[in-house]
Amino acid sequence: MKGTAVIVGAGIAGLAAARSLAEGGWEVEVHERHPQLSTAGTLLGLWPAAWSALERLGAAAGLETVSIASGELLRPDGRVLGRLSLPETSRGVGRMDLLETLLAGLPEGTVRWGSPVASPAQLPDADVVVAADGVHSALRAHAFPAARLRDAKVVAFRGVAPLETRDGFEAWGAGLIFGRAPFPGGGTNWYAGVRTDLAGTREDDPLGLLGALYRGWTPRVHEVLTTLAPEAVDRRRIEDLAPLKSYVAGNLALVGDAAHAMAPHLGRGGGESLMDGLALADALVAAPSVAEGLARYDAARRRPSQRAVAGSRLMNRISNQLRHPWLRDTLVTAAGKAAARRRPTPSSAE
Repeated sequence: MKGTAVIVGAGIAGLAAARSLAEGGWEVEVHERHPQLSTAGTLLGLWPAAWSALERLGAAAGLETVSIASGELLRPDGRVLGRLSLPETSRGVGRMDLLETLLAGLPEGTVRWGSPVASPAQLPDADVVVAADGVHSALRAHAFPAARLRDAKVVAFRGVAPLETRDGFEAWGAGLIFGRAPFPGGGTNWYAGVRTDLAGTREDDPLGLLGALYRGWTPRVHEVLTTLAPEAVDRRRIEDLAPLKSYVAGNLALVGDAAHAMAPHLGRGGGESLMDGLALADALVAAPSVAEGLARYDAARRRPSQRAVAGSRLMNRISNQLRHPWLRDTLVTAAGKAAARRRPTPSSAE
């Protein structure tokens, strides 16, 4: 089936949907409130399924990547709790690089820049409307008035530091986490998760605040903080979306953060958004009608993406636990030792 689609939002989900629908023969128009691509965000983790979606979109070739398959999990003083282990094909990409690559695959003029949309009534007629307008989606508010954002009780600080990193780590303290990893092309992707009651206000100097909060932590944290300027620190309060009963209302479909905003603690948000865009196009192109295509999309993506929301919410609670971190750390250490014992030795794996 072919048709017309209007997409609100030129983030990962919106551009992925636009690109895959256009390649399927659909007429596509994207409305983006900003005058250009967003420069917010740092490193995106792409698990194997998300990387496969990127390959199918034709946007993987030429993207510079780093491996995010492993790293150390530390106590604040630098002692090792365990090792983080992901599938070997897990990759990290720069968010801006990914957006530019997705945009480059669209026909000139597809995106209307500086075109905010507060209501579906502002949009031209189309067979399908795609709400890719983020965590605080205006279209979701109209189509799903009962949708509810939940405060994750964490403030995230993040950025890219002018410092080389070879091996990544994440350190857990009482109500605090800090991580760093290589950034594609050089530099260090870093992030700090701070419980809201410890995070001060936007008026506070972020580097002064972080320096005080992480005083006494491993020098690998302060190696990053000492290279930063205050304006290079992104600060945002984290919210996630309570599960919806459907991602579809009439001819409108939710994708990306508009459908399943999640805490960043599993690094799944960007990959899930990519998979939304591709799955939506696959469903619509293959279906005999818009209604059937949207139903197929909802069936394919709602439960998997909501499981990622639940997993990220759980990891937020575990890693940013304020009370009794010693118990959390003991359990993590024991689990790491048990996993190490189960790994085959080189001789037994042959």
